[in-house]
Amino acid sequence: MSKHVPESSSVESDGTVVAVSAHPTHSVSKPNAARVRLLAGLGVEGDAHQGVTVKHRSRVERDPGAPNLRQVHLIHAELFDELAEQGLDVSPGAMGENVTTRGVALLDLPVGALLHLGDAAVLEITGLRNPCAQLDGVRPGLMQAVLGRDADGALVRKAGIMSIVRVAGDVAPGDAIRVELPPGPLRALEPV
Repeated sequence: MSKHVPESSSVESDGTVVAVSAHPTHSVSKPNAARVRLLAGLGVEGDAHQGVTVKHRSRVERDPGAPNLRQVHLIHAELFDELAEQGLDVSPGAMGENVTTRGVALLDLPVGALLHLGDAAVLEITGLRNPCAQLDGVRPGLMQAVLGRDADGALVRKAGIMSIVRVAGDVAPGDAIRVELPPGPLRALEPV
């Protein structure tokens, strides 16, 4: 995947929610659920990363009062297809994501893009997930497999994107996803 940023603020094609996941404690993997409730300004109800300020342990150590730009983690199911071709069997929720999608080029979205999930929920994209070595505890070699290089040799992080909840709502597998790009100029995602 490249650092492609769309040129207009038009609405992109639709996708689908494949799975939703949450866990009340800090763990790499999260069990799948029949639905999750997104809370505006907070994240996924009952998830360890829910909150206005940072909840990821490494970030809390650096600045516990920093805003939580990582309330909801999304991964595209197409990554699991790619990993399976490399012999790595990874299922939704295993890499800690809250929402697994299909049909949306998540890594190509710009900062500030809005994802409309289901009937009500809206997420605002804040940046890329920076994968960590804990992924090797899920599957040996997974950390390296979710990193790549683009045509120019720049590092590509494929382990999903992070977002904040703008509008509350329930999200479940099978829900439609509609992408709304922000007004330009559009900014490529960076790790948050």
